[in-house]
Amino acid sequence: MPPPPPPLGRSRRRGDPSFDAALDDAELVTVRGQLAQGRWTRARSLLAATGDDWDRRGHRLVVLAQANGAAAWAGDWLLAEPESADAVTLIACAAVLGALRGKESEGRAREACRRAADRSPADPTPWLGLLLLARSLGTEEEVTQLFDQVRLRHPEHHHAHHLMAARLAERRPDTGNDPLHEVYDFAAWAAEQAPADSPLAVLPVVAHAERYRALALAGQEPMDPAASAHWSGRRARQVMKAAFDWWLEWEHEGHPRRHIDLNYLAHAKLCEGRPAEAAALLNRIGPHATEAPWSYPDRDPHRAFRAARSAALGIA
Repeated sequence: MPPPPPPLGRSRRRGDPSFDAALDDAELVTVRGQLAQGRWTRARSLLAATGDDWDRRGHRLVVLAQANGAAAWAGDWLLAEPESADAVTLIACAAVLGALRGKESEGRAREACRRAADRSPADPTPWLGLLLLARSLGTEEEVTQLFDQVRLRHPEHHHAHHLMAARLAERRPDTGNDPLHEVYDFAAWAAEQAPADSPLAVLPVVAHAERYRALALAGQEPMDPAASAHWSGRRARQVMKAAFDWWLEWEHEGHPRRHIDLNYLAHAKLCEGRPAEAAALLNRIGPHATEAPWSYPDRDPHRAFRAARSAALGIA
């Protein structure tokens, strides 16, 4: 859902964090608001224009599915246009989010995703929906199989790789800060497999933060990331430097989920004790803060992000 408007007489300061899942996609914000009012024709136009830009399509469908009444309005759309694959996929994404909130049957959500996959065999988004479900509710075998189905259709799928890293990071927390843990191998493999300009170059940083979350929740690391040595080891420093250097060379203004990577990287740089590099990233982030990883392991992301911005930029 879009953030509430500021109180009358007071505007939100430029750069204040919005924590909006739409990130900087202004058109998506507008269309999501219209969909919540039952005006689904703009959603149809937006998704048609998105085409087979799979990362952007997945991002937009998941965000649209968060609109109030998304499933019902997409159902109206499907009644009007029974052949619409976009309407079927939006219904599936809304069902997945409903199941994750406990408001919808997990079985019905799975069925909706299967219908969407049958309707659009080349589209990884229905499989992303199933992976979102399995990330929280499925077995490890199921997660791996669904991830493979997404990669079969889009090998560099950004959201799917983040979900896989988060799930892998939770394996064997009792082993502590093991530099050979499988989540690090997975992230390094994905970064190496991707083209040089792929944002998956930042996935090793994501894996590092996800592993910290799992270890902290298991009592293996301090609950305050700034008090943890998790980011100070030799391997960690190499990962952070490689990702920051990649950003300096390849910064992608057009990738729909780039601000998620920037938040992970800024968080890592602060934890590493490099506020100047974090400041450059926070300037790029602007208001597009994301709950993860500022909420890790169990923190108020708003407060954590404001503290980070104050430390790096001197902005309260």
